[in-house]
Amino acid sequence: MREFGEEPSRIGDVRGTELQDLVKRQIELLGEDPQRDGLQKTPLRVSRAMAWLTRGYDLSVAEAIGEAVFEERHESMVMVRDIEFYSLCEHHMLPFFGKAHVAYIPNGKILGLSKLPRIVDVFARRLQVQERLTEQVADAIQDVLAPIGVGVVIEAQHLCMMMRGVQKQRSLTVTSSLKGAFRDDERTRDEFLRLAYASSGSP
Repeated sequence: MREFGEEPSRIGDVRGTELQDLVKRQIELLGEDPQRDGLQKTPLRVSRAMAWLTRGYDLSVAEAIGEAVFEERHESMVMVRDIEFYSLCEHHMLPFFGKAHVAYIPNGKILGLSKLPRIVDVFARRLQVQERLTEQVADAIQDVLAPIGVGVVIEAQHLCMMMRGVQKQRSLTVTSSLKGAFRDDERTRDEFLRLAYASSGSP
């Protein structure tokens, strides 16, 4: 099995060449000369960068967690917060980035702590919208562990809002997905949200 952090192989030689040709044409349409010194290797660089930035399509949750699911009678909340992530807005293909706060209450099984950030990465490294990313992370944990509850909060800045459009440089988008006890039990929900927002100073 491929190691989780290895270079993606999804974009092969033929598709990579086609992507380079498209980037070259885009440079021309923008009014630039793709043959000038600073741009000659740009199509190759962009092709490789896009393969890396969308490598989540070439990864699965099973690869991300490996064999790191353990039987354990632990009944309190497990939380990893401030998970940095980077993704690409599917509407403009501009980056959005921020932090994910992920928690669950075990139901006889726990997950290696490093695997929660990896699950985030599987879904972040794609063309995405923040709302779907939040749900996909929560659903993946629910499917793997069948826990008592799952909570995911994502806080992100979107360059499509900061660099263009409304140009609101300090805006922050917050999304959440609450399942099981995190949705149905007020005390559990409040504890999770308090811990999540404690990292950012949000109310």
